[in-house]
Amino acid sequence: MASEKPHMNLAVIGHIDHVKSTCVGRMMFETGAVPAHIIEGYRKEAEQKGKATFEFAWVMDNLKEERERGITIDIAHKRFDTPKYYFTVVDCPGHRDFVKNMITGASQADAAILVVAAPDGVMEQTKEHVFLARTLGITQIIVAINKMDSVKFDEKRFNEVKKDLSELIKMVGYKPDETLFVPISALGGQNIKTVSAEMPWYKGLALIPALDTFKMPEKPTEKPLRLPIQDVYSISGIGTVPVGRVETGIMKKGMKVSFMPANKDGEIKSIEMHHEEIPQAVPGDNVGFNVRGIGKGDIRRGDVCGPADAPPSVADEFTAQIVVLQHPSAITVGYTPVFHCHTTQTACTFVELKKKLDPRTGQTKEENPTFLKTGDAAIVQIKPTKPMVIENVKELPQLGRFAVRDMGQTIAAGMCIAIQAKQMIK
Repeated sequence: MASEKPHMNLAVIGHIDHVKSTCVGRMMFETGAVPAHIIEGYRKEAEQKGKATFEFAWVMDNLKEERERGITIDIAHKRFDTPKYYFTVVDCPGHRDFVKNMITGASQADAAILVVAAPDGVMEQTKEHVFLARTLGITQIIVAINKMDSVKFDEKRFNEVKKDLSELIKMVGYKPDETLFVPISALGGQNIKTVSAEMPWYKGLALIPALDTFKMPEKPTEKPLRLPIQDVYSISGIGTVPVGRVETGIMKKGMKVSFMPANKDGEIKSIEMHHEEIPQAVPGDNVGFNVRGIGKGDIRRGDVCGPADAPPSVADEFTAQIVVLQHPSAITVGYTPVFHCHTTQTACTFVELKKKLDPRTGQTKEENPTFLKTGDAAIVQIKPTKPMVIENVKELPQLGRFAVRDMGQTIAAGMCIAIQAKQMIK
């Protein structure tokens, strides 16, 4: 498939009522990913249900429950093409209950479109999503200021919203002067594929051409190999076959590898992708591989494969920077929720609250706080209840970010900034 365009995962984020689904549906329609007759069918169905303007959103919301409630719940993966790339849209729900799905979606994305409605401007959730996108490692965004039709395509309102958003994205480390702000109406299709005559004052690119300004993320091939295990299969006549996605480095046939924290060594016999044997695998490749010297019970999901001479880091404790998204009461020392990091889910204990930070500036607000509540950013010391692999976000960001979950919700998102390693004795 040499003619295949480069592929990017695109997250679409923003507040619930800012019609992200309509925006995504419209992009899929305009790029020919969804045929016109399907949209027409949705339009009739929407009219019968008294939701006449929802047809584009329904492209994404294939779940019956979502149609009835009129909100996006699960992450729908959809593909569309621009002249330069093919994109998989990871549609991230904007609804409060669904922040965990938003985290799953955003953590897979290479770039994001932040959708903000022109009449409302920045809302509480816009802030949360921008912060999360940044924490989860999305380095490039385009801001789509939607529902311009509701403000009569007014340039003044566009500039007000753009100013507020510039301040917000700058706070978390995006560069407003390098970010495209595109005024659109997803419903009417203005500024989606071509620049609209309704906004003669706008001199920039329409949304779909703007997506081609994204840069392809570099594949971190020069870093040591890290492949978090998703599953382990036992195949008769072949042996143990772990499956996972290469995050960093290169996996080659004949390579000597270590699995941590299982502390098991082996040698790569063969690597397979899409049912074909390949000589090596690079970041982004989902592969199955056969390892000499590893038995079925030796390794499991959540273990990480790396080179024997530069094995994955196993933390006895680690220091993290976190932002608390929601907590019914407060986080105190001794709290032990589940940390989701790469493919592992490990219960970890907060052993020390080092400092509370101002989330806007990153400056220290308070040393050794007694508790952390919703909205707080902090530096904390964490002790996993059992050995787990985590890496310093500065060295291997792909394995340095995590989400903290408890009681069916995402409590916090964060990144590992220092590791006290466990001594692994062979």
